[in-house]
Amino acid sequence: MMLEKNVVSTLRIVIAQCNLYVGDVPGNAEQVISLSKTARDTHKADLIVFPELTLTGYPPEDLLLRPGLQRMVDRALEKIMSEVRNIHILIGHPLQEGDKRFNVASILFNGKTLAVCHKHDLPNYSVFDERRYFSSGKGYAITSIKNIKLGVTICEDIWRPEPARLATDAGAQLLVNINASPFHAGKGVEREAVVAQRVKECGIPVVYANLVGGQD
Repeated sequence: MMLEKNVVSTLRIVIAQCNLYVGDVPGNAEQVISLSKTARDTHKADLIVFPELTLTGYPPEDLLLRPGLQRMVDRALEKIMSEVRNIHILIGHPLQEGDKRFNVASILFNGKTLAVCHKHDLPNYSVFDERRYFSSGKGYAITSIKNIKLGVTICEDIWRPEPARLATDAGAQLLVNINASPFHAGKGVEREAVVAQRVKECGIPVVYANLVGGQD
């Protein structure tokens, strides 16, 4: 991605559409480590973007209610940060804060967490029951990578105009939306139309990342 007006930098982004396994936190973390190194070394990427709830797989359902799962996620994040350097990693995972649990995306770089972005809109229809497990997040964290201000939304957030507008109002020049959206016939066209509408409203590019594979 390159800003055309008063060009300040070029940002090379790799979208990792990986087949993640529900509950296999260590295995999913190994995928993150391997793909991040490939993106850095082979594709010279500045940023690699992973799907929603990368580390737990989606949907983790009642696994989220087990305290041991969050400990596994925390260890996996530490392992990723200790083994991967010189590339920004945007990764989805659950986060426990006090008595609340959030669906978040963290931006990692060189052993540090640069930003944590919370999911705002929690779907609770059809195959989704996220309000059973998560609290809705507040505010937006904007991170600068190579002088480009990056905003993040998570899955359902892209389907309404408010979250994207809040991110751009906070200064985002690029919006990344990470997803674990299930397949059904015709959904691809519907997604493209929604993302195109957000681009039109906000006037900034959107990077859309989804997972692949199935959990049924």
